Amino acid sequence: MVPHGEPCPSTFLFADIAGYTALTEAHGDEEAADLARDFYRAVAKLVAADDGEVVKTIGDAVMVRYPTPAAAVRLGLRIADDVMAGHGFPTVRVGLHHGPALERDGDWFGATVNLAARVAGLAGGGEVFVTRSVLEAAGEIEGVTFESRGENLVRNVAAPVAVFAALRERRRRDERHLDPVCRMVVAEGREAGSLRHHETEYRFCSQECMRRFLDAPDAYISR
Repeated sequence: MVPHGEPCPSTFLFADIAGYTALTEAHGDEEAADLARDFYRAVAKLVAADDGEVVKTIGDAVMVRYPTPAAAVRLGLRIADDVMAGHGFPTVRVGLHHGPALERDGDWFGATVNLAARVAGLAGGGEVFVTRSVLEAAGEIEGVTFESRGENLVRNVAAPVAVFAALRERRRRDERHLDPVCRMVVAEGREAGSLRHHETEYRFCSQECMRRFLDAPDAYISR
């Protein structure tokens, strides 16, 4: 039991669907909402089998708390690599930070929580980003390596934040592409269509996404 009013050291993980706005725009509100629901259920199932807790969902994002960072890092990698993985699904991005936070009526507040959310926003699809505090508190994690992603300016944080990518040592290297319109994963050989534009080949999950791209390619290449 955390004493009321006293900060509690915790690791906070935020995970969300990368390109969710593009997905909604291309495939509609209902399909996007169904994917967000499936994503939340998959994450909640993983957390229930571990020592963490799902604090809340915020649209397509999930906030999770762990007492210590090593388990949170392992969860982050499972979310990014395994949850909703494969053809026809979006990629997921994850961010973690470790430090003191305050609990109020089942929710958590403080600079630690805010920074974890900001770090998630720095990650790209399929990436797990952590702060130095996570790296140092977690120590060595079997099967996991960390690579520096430099010092990053984060909104409402005065000093640059050192960020590291957590990686599985034997991460799958499946050949896959992202539909430039909806940001869904398009597996090798399972595309609905493909085309070359400015010397780059693009693959599409559906004929509708390819039609949208043909109508305004520059609107999607800039993403």
